[in-house]
Amino acid sequence: MHGITRLGVAAATALAAVGAFAPSAAATAHGDNGPHRGGHHAVFVQTDNPAGNQIVAYHRADDGTLTQDGLYDTGGLGGVLDGSVADHLASQGALTYDEQHGLLYAVNAGSDTVTVFSVDGDHLDKRQVIDSGGRFPVSVAVHDDIVYVLNALDGGSVQGYTVHDGHLHKQADWNRCLGLDPNPTPQFTHTPGQVGFVSDGSQLVVTTKANGNNLDIFQLDHAGAPSDTPVVTNLPGAVPFGFVPNGRHGIFLTEAGPNTLATFTIHPDGTATQDASAATGKSATCWVVAVRDLLYTSNAGSSTLTGFRTADHGRSLTALGNTPTNPGTVDAAVSTNGHFLYVQTGVNGILDAFTVNDDGSLTPLGSQTVPDGTGGEGIVAF
Repeated sequence: MHGITRLGVAAATALAAVGAFAPSAAATAHGDNGPHRGGHHAVFVQTDNPAGNQIVAYHRADDGTLTQDGLYDTGGLGGVLDGSVADHLASQGALTYDEQHGLLYAVNAGSDTVTVFSVDGDHLDKRQVIDSGGRFPVSVAVHDDIVYVLNALDGGSVQGYTVHDGHLHKQADWNRCLGLDPNPTPQFTHTPGQVGFVSDGSQLVVTTKANGNNLDIFQLDHAGAPSDTPVVTNLPGAVPFGFVPNGRHGIFLTEAGPNTLATFTIHPDGTATQDASAATGKSATCWVVAVRDLLYTSNAGSSTLTGFRTADHGRSLTALGNTPTNPGTVDAAVSTNGHFLYVQTGVNGILDAFTVNDDGSLTPLGSQTVPDGTGGEGIVAF
């Protein structure tokens, strides 16, 4: 694909709703079963191992350093998209925390299922394995009691669920096909990248990457059911990949084609307009994480993180420089206190840790080798 290396495009598929605009882990969250302890002082990483998907749990010390604390089988299989190198799912949001219910959702791309864990500190308890409503799930989004899963193959689809008593309940009439061309190769550049809500929960956003170069916006009714078809905004050559919310009706979006971070407003009618854009100067800019007024993109083809400072409600983006990582920079997450950033690097399955400084620079804290984590995607931090 023009302007993207093979490694870079593989990495370009993960969009995460992580960081300061992503789920913040409270010490206590409330759901249908009463209080949940939720996650704290922890980082969870998904291996996406085709022989058996696992979540690796790390305890986070006060200084941000990590110690491996446990391995949890999802009860499903990881998957590998054809052509992928660093990012086997080519997506963002493969591991998602539900703060309200104290639950963690993990996709099992190789077995077309989603696993639900309850979270207690840095420990997990498997509650459920449920059908994803399509083929090859790659991303999960949650807002209040509504969850949507993005399936990547057979033209792509989204499947909606409600959350009750610590379990997902599939809504059969909340399944929508994206209608993407199922045949282009390599797969990892032509599958959808992420599903997510605008901050007020009124709209569902899907990125299509090179298979259309579109933002698909589904209107949601008060119950959470999606419109029959999405409103489509075409972004020629952009390869829209990952995003995090900006205010009530905006997103910060990575564009793997021009290797930029862009700000978009999502209007009430579902159309999207760009407000600002800034180049990383690197390759395969695919993932983004946010903390306070700072954003960091993962550039898989250049094995770097690029920092940005935003102002004026996202209408201004100022590049802060680049920080090297291990090879194949992919999905990232920021601790609840905003002091530490953790990033998966997929070529060798390494987890890199950094301190987030006040000026936006990053100081390395060390690295961990994730068991069977080569090509893995999906990370949540507390």
